[in-house]
Order: sequence, then structure tokens, then C-alpha cells
Amino acid sequence: MTRHFLNLSDAGGDAIAAMLSDAIDRKAARAGMPKGATDKDAPLAGRTLAMIFEKNSTRTRVSFDMAIRQLGGTSLILDGGTSQLGRGETIADTARVLSRMVDAIMIRTDDHAKIEEMTRHATVPVINGLTDESHPCQIVADLLTVIEHGVALPGSQWCWLGDGNNVLHSIIEAAGLFKFDVRMGVPEGYDPDPRFAEAARRNGATITLTRDAAQAVADADVVVTDTWISMGQAGGEGKLKAMMPYQVTAALMARAKPGAKFLHCLPAHRGEEVTEDVIDGPQSLIWDEAENRLHGQKSVVLWCFGMLG
Repeated sequence: MTRHFLNLSDAGGDAIAAMLSDAIDRKAARAGMPKGATDKDAPLAGRTLAMIFEKNSTRTRVSFDMAIRQLGGTSLILDGGTSQLGRGETIADTARVLSRMVDAIMIRTDDHAKIEEMTRHATVPVINGLTDESHPCQIVADLLTVIEHGVALPGSQWCWLGDGNNVLHSIIEAAGLFKFDVRMGVPEGYDPDPRFAEAARRNGATITLTRDAAQAVADADVVVTDTWISMGQAGGEGKLKAMMPYQVTAALMARAKPGAKFLHCLPAHRGEEVTEDVIDGPQSLIWDEAENRLHGQKSVVLWCFGMLG
């Protein structure tokens, strides 16, 4: 059966753990190698990944491109402006055609229904590079990053501040798989989809929603935020005003555990969701986090090809 990776639960906790272990090993094995050099085992030699971008991208584009190259394969890029997707060709027809020509498809888009439609018609693995509903590849990188910096996932306390968005959905999903807890400081009217919290609670995680940012961050091991207005979303001044009490400041970070880690998937709007002294401070892991998109996604791709888990 073709393995797709649309959400973390598609793989499950054991498989995500295998991805994280593989990513740690592969990252260590590359120490001192040129970034464009192929991994010594070149496990995906001869394979091609098609990358579809209906949303702008820096980290997703570069990390997936470098991931498949380091694994020994090649990539090609399509976007709405230069492919038939931008002229009305259906997702289903695109999936059928690409399945005849490439070995896997990564898509970064808006509506999650599009990627679900692609999996129904593709005969090769489909990977979620981001949708409005979830961002699982980002959270693989986040988990990898905090593990590298000494955070044991089970029983750890994560704090989310800001918009109840796709990144938060995937963090909540990870909490259910790895038995850590999430306290969400979110303004009224911007709550996450309750389905994710309900599923995580069924798996034993404690997921708490509060309107009090200080309460959300108290004694946290990991503090996470994201841009308040994502690409293509409406919001404006009203949303910014509602979000300002949840800005990650040095004063808020001081309420977390000593040595708590700060994460942000980037790009950041400095001075909005986070202040300069936090994002550039000693608790910030954002550059390791960004690099780990590459290492984590290599293992996601290998899982999709049946080489892990």
C-alpha cells in the first residue's frame, strides 16, 4: 500500500520515532561533508520527487530539494504560475499524470482537501509540505530539535502563544503520539480545530486552552509561536490587536522553566509575535530548527518509500 504523509498520525508514534532516530544518525554521518554531497548509502538513487508549490516557500522548497539530492535522487518544481494547475487542470488529473513520471509528490497548498484529493488518485507517495490544516514536516523538525537539546518528549510541557493555526494542530497531534502536554494561550475567536485536541486527549496528552498568556507559559519546557497572519489569510489590525497580549517577550519567557527552549517555524515578523531579544537570544533554537527541516524530511521521504518503520 502506498504510504502518504498528510498528518503525523498517518505514520503513528513508532514510525515518527524511527524517523527521528534516522534523522539524528544521518545528520551525524554528514558531519564535515559538503552540503551538496550525497549520503554514502544514496538510498534513493534514481528516484525523483515532484514538488508542487501553490504557496510561496523558502525553507520547504530548499529543504526538500536538498533532502532528495542528499539521498541520491533528484527533484523538479511546479507552481501554479508555470503549470497547468494554474490554468484549471484538476488535482486528480495532475496526480494521475505525475504518478506516471515521478516517484513521489510533495505539495504545499492551502485547502487540505486538495492534498486528500491528490492521495485518492496518486499511485506514488504524497507528502504534506503545508496546508491550512496542518504542517507535519515542520513538527518532525521541531521534535528533532528539542531532542537534540536535551528535552525528553514524554511528560514535557509545551506552550503555544498566538493563533490557533496549522502548526499548532500538528504540535497537538505530536503531543498525543509522544505523551507530552500542551498549554495554548490563544485569544478568543482564534481557537484551534477542537478535533486535534480531542484526539490527543484520547491518547493521554493534557491539552489546555487559556486566554492568559502568563498561565500558558508557566513552567514550560518549550515555548512556540508563529506568525499571526499567514500567507493569504485575512486579519489586519483587528487580529493584530487581539494577538498582542500573546507576544513572546523576555518577561514571558522568564515565567517558563529556566533554560526553556524557544521555537518559531519562520518567517518571523519581529516585533509582532516575538521580540528581538527572544528570537535572537540564548534560548532560541530557530536556526537549528530551520536546518532540521532538511534532516527530518529526509527521514519522512524514506518512510514514504518503505525504508523506515
